[in-house]
Amino acid sequence: MPGLRADGGYRARMQTNTPPRSTRGTRRTIRLTRRGRIALIATGAVVAGTAVAVPLLMTDDEGESRPTSLAVPEGRRAAQVYEAVDETLALPPGTTKKSLAKADLKLPNDAEGNPEGYLFPATYPLGENPTPEKLLTAMVDTANEKFTGAPITAGAQRNALNVYQAVTIASIVQAEAATKEDMGKVARVIFNRLERGMPLQMDSTINYALGRSTPGTTPKDTKIDSPYNSYQRMGLPPTPIANPGDEAMSAAVNPTPGDWLYFVTVKPGDTRFTADYAQHQRNVAEFDRVRQSASKEPAEAR
Repeated sequence: MPGLRADGGYRARMQTNTPPRSTRGTRRTIRLTRRGRIALIATGAVVAGTAVAVPLLMTDDEGESRPTSLAVPEGRRAAQVYEAVDETLALPPGTTKKSLAKADLKLPNDAEGNPEGYLFPATYPLGENPTPEKLLTAMVDTANEKFTGAPITAGAQRNALNVYQAVTIASIVQAEAATKEDMGKVARVIFNRLERGMPLQMDSTINYALGRSTPGTTPKDTKIDSPYNSYQRMGLPPTPIANPGDEAMSAAVNPTPGDWLYFVTVKPGDTRFTADYAQHQRNVAEFDRVRQSASKEPAEAR
């Protein structure tokens, strides 16, 4: 169920999908990865779509632009957030990550001091004398406020999860689903696979282990020795793999009812979920045809 790029404008994720144990057949892979988000600026500044957190700018009395806020989009990894904070505050690279030791973040015990999953996506004003510690604290405090509310805690308990596990599932959902509707279905695939003792086989976890964001998991990638290798390891990864937003969290504790075990985005807007491995193989074959057709189009037509 994880990816590769279908064309210049959309990203398709590909993963090896394991058939039920009673079914024999060749392993295949596929799926669509999340599309890039656009940070919308409410301060009059114009910012293009971006893959990382975005400093929001304003012009001071001397005509120079200076950041006033930091927008953290959904699905960004902690490493990306650290980098964005360094850039926004004009600090040497690595400063924000080093500040974790003195930030005194209110993280759950399961996190073991790692804020991945708890740097909540939102826009954070810099205020006077901003520091990495202040920004990270604001992000974690926002996450705690969101995650400890009744809807999330009750939903986690209803699904036999603790909140940290729910955040971990939400981070995978955030990376794997292209739309809000698909989020609930992807969450259900995760639950169904866990309940059946199947490996998750999500390319997003492989990419996290390799520190990359580009699609295209290879057979070699699926054999890496990492606790985040959900092809080789059973169950959830040890930590979240990104920082999920409200929609992904809601999906993680309120998965859409269904028996799906596989999914593939054949083309943008057409993600197909199924519990039948043979049907999934047919969907994968159609994805291959669509991808091959797109690769033959002249560049100017794309």
